[in-house]
Amino acid sequence: MASPASQKAALVVTAHPGDFVWRAGGAIALHAAKGYRVKIACLSYGERGESQFAWKKANVSLSEVKTQRKDEASRAAALLGAEIEFFDAGDYPLRGTEAMIDRLVEINHELKPSFILTHSLEDPYNIDHPEAARLAQEARIIAQAAGHKPDPARTYAAPPVFLFEPHQPEMCNFKPNVILNIDSVWDRKREAFEILAAQKHLWEYYTRVALNRGMQGGRNSGRAMTYGEAYQRLFPMAVEELA
Repeated sequence: MASPASQKAALVVTAHPGDFVWRAGGAIALHAAKGYRVKIACLSYGERGESQFAWKKANVSLSEVKTQRKDEASRAAALLGAEIEFFDAGDYPLRGTEAMIDRLVEINHELKPSFILTHSLEDPYNIDHPEAARLAQEARIIAQAAGHKPDPARTYAAPPVFLFEPHQPEMCNFKPNVILNIDSVWDRKREAFEILAAQKHLWEYYTRVALNRGMQGGRNSGRAMTYGEAYQRLFPMAVEELA
């Protein structure tokens, strides 16, 4: 086991609990299995707009829905091998605050992530998703600033950012340029789906998405792939050769 100082890490900034499972569950499980410390910053419980089946129970309260979603998200994160921190910022709408940005900056400084996963920059169907992406980017930028809560001993190199696939990519100007093979962890990702009882209408939908991306990944790589996750890399890669 790597020491905390040498262990690689990854940060996932998600608007709601389901998002990190549907869109990045494979990446989370895959890197956790490789020894990465994976941390999920879950900005809301998705209690208002992302809990359709939870609201079908008669006389259910907002606090009850939040408790259910927190439990589901905690169990899903644990299954995937990640830790999770809840911001409880509310959803529909999600609105960022200075305190949230400060905490995300602190997490960046603590983790020194090798990469960040978050939402697409646009989503005409869900205003919470671009807001989460904005907060993730803003925190990453501020974390680089030597004059933000100065500490001469601090080191931080801004990591690459990968945007995970939105529900309707063609409407969100999402252009996948990375397809991650998640065959080795698919069963775990699918198991995490079934923890999310409040959104069971999405289980089969995101199974089909994984199959479609797996087929595309296989065609583009020439290597067998059944299940995939698509990402859009936000910043250019700096390389020594193109092969």
